[in-house]
Amino acid sequence: MSATTTPSTSTGEPHRPVELHDAVIRFAGDSGDGMQLTGDRFTTEAGLAGNDLVTFPDYPAEIRAPAGTQAGVSSFQLHFSDHDIHTAGDAPDVLVAMNPAALLKHIGALKPGGTVIVNVDEFDERALQKAGAMTNPLEDGSLVDFRVQEVGLTSLTLRTLEAEIADGDMTRKEAERCKNMLALGLVSWMFSRPMDATEEWLREKFAKRPVLAEANVKVLRSGRNYGETTEAFAFTYEVPAAQLPPGRYRTISGNQALAYGLVAAAQRAGLPLFAGAYPITPASDILHELAKLKHFDVTTFQAEDEIAAIASAIGAAFGGSLAVTASSGPGIALKTEAIGLAAIYELPLVVVDVQRGGPSTGLPTKTEQSDLLQAVVGRNGEAPVPVVAVKSPGDAFDAAIEACRIALTYRTPVMLLSDGYTANSAEPWRIPDVDGLPDLSTAFAFATERNDADRFLPYLRDPGTLARPWAVPGTPGLEHRLGGLEKAPDTGAISYDGANHHAQTVLRHERITRIGAQLPPLDVDDPTGDADVLVVGWGSTDGPIRAAVHTLRGNGRRVAHVQLTHLAPIHPDLEEVMRRHRVVICPENNMGQLALLLRARTLIDVKAYDRVTGAPFLSSELVDVIERLGGDALEGER
Repeated sequence: MSATTTPSTSTGEPHRPVELHDAVIRFAGDSGDGMQLTGDRFTTEAGLAGNDLVTFPDYPAEIRAPAGTQAGVSSFQLHFSDHDIHTAGDAPDVLVAMNPAALLKHIGALKPGGTVIVNVDEFDERALQKAGAMTNPLEDGSLVDFRVQEVGLTSLTLRTLEAEIADGDMTRKEAERCKNMLALGLVSWMFSRPMDATEEWLREKFAKRPVLAEANVKVLRSGRNYGETTEAFAFTYEVPAAQLPPGRYRTISGNQALAYGLVAAAQRAGLPLFAGAYPITPASDILHELAKLKHFDVTTFQAEDEIAAIASAIGAAFGGSLAVTASSGPGIALKTEAIGLAAIYELPLVVVDVQRGGPSTGLPTKTEQSDLLQAVVGRNGEAPVPVVAVKSPGDAFDAAIEACRIALTYRTPVMLLSDGYTANSAEPWRIPDVDGLPDLSTAFAFATERNDADRFLPYLRDPGTLARPWAVPGTPGLEHRLGGLEKAPDTGAISYDGANHHAQTVLRHERITRIGAQLPPLDVDDPTGDADVLVVGWGSTDGPIRAAVHTLRGNGRRVAHVQLTHLAPIHPDLEEVMRRHRVVICPENNMGQLALLLRARTLIDVKAYDRVTGAPFLSSELVDVIERLGGDALEGER
């Protein structure tokens, strides 16, 4: 948080906010304290003010986590700025802690000199005990390095709603639940954010209970009024609007963008969209979003299990739909045999994997990139499928369209990798011109007539793409059968011949390899063109790597960056790009899976940096890593 102007403190002069380039705020409290909602509303306020922003929601896996304990703490971090940013911020400038557990869990992340707003009403002996505190941090001197604002969020909320409680319009417990709006009002005042949109949203959300809607609005305003009347806060702050490219924007999460991309792809292909899925964190919101879009010829099916979900999607693909199934790591493991079935059927299918910490149930609400090898080679037999990765929330829209394009063009299942961080975080997204999106209707054509004299050959291949015909059941004369047994050429008849099996295996690999030949050149970020250090990333590491590389260049270091979207097949230009650099560094939120693939493919000594703590990389962390692994090559010395 860096200031560009200093407010006047002279007597008699009006108060002026301190102007900042950016700020990072973290809201933290019990799962029932509404921290995700509070953060989401402040995000909307920042977006309406024209800021660039990135968010990082973090919450426990338990549906009813133990209240008052550190295990039950839910948090929401927001980084907003007057310039282009790529991460949710390494450390918050302001921490709002609704109870002792939230304070103890997150105080270590707060910047030295940062502001912590604590709900002092919750710091009684029982709450401290539940949080695991040996002493009261508000009294033991442990917060001496921070600016501590003790605010009675609960008592102020109850005082604001005294009349509603007395009249029986709401219970005391219902009134207490409004305290997150008091925190939001206070922080909105602190950062000069408008609240009109939040007030309108509250009235819409609680339209069936107008008393509850007005109570929340009243408490929201009370939080702002408290900030204006108390003398505890020396300054307020303002982050001007960012200079974003012209266009119409909205704030979007990764799961939302991915769902919209799937719908856009189906519309541009002229196909109905079918989504079969079983609910699983953190992928469930994709199904929820698609269920809202049925007016775009979208059919959603919540299956009884993961196998039924992908089986239904394969059936929909056979029937002529653009078919999708979405899950996370454990669910993908259950779908594996069916993915192999779709691979030998050679039907267009998009399999979305929103990765989370593993193995097994693992860390359901924490992010990780540990499913890469599962996506690339995690099937029985030789069953190659293309793999596409999402870089950011907004990029999920484009990645979904690209996955659909490949599936339709090459008649293949495609793995589309997102992760928990990308899925739940949000950023401003410029709404595209629909007419400017790729025309996917040219990527395929349904077979309408026999392709070999008086018969139909379901595995007679296109000479360019090696894709087989896509014949919709019921088309006269194109009756055919599909199965999981090995195919004879052209006819698709069952074949147990060893030489044919080898030939068909080679052909299936070649079909996937040909995808790489039509990819555009890699976008290598190297402004001077003379960097000796290359950072290779994939997926959600894009933001932290970009921020780290920008910092290093500001310090005079020479470093290039390439972020891979296509992970299978590996981009054909990548090896040549890597060999132009003395040092190649690959940071991943796994134990070096992409680094392993790159070493095997190129025999280049890729330097891996791995971390699997359930959280995304910090840009400052990667600055240190690149400095250490890059060494004197960062100076351009040979």
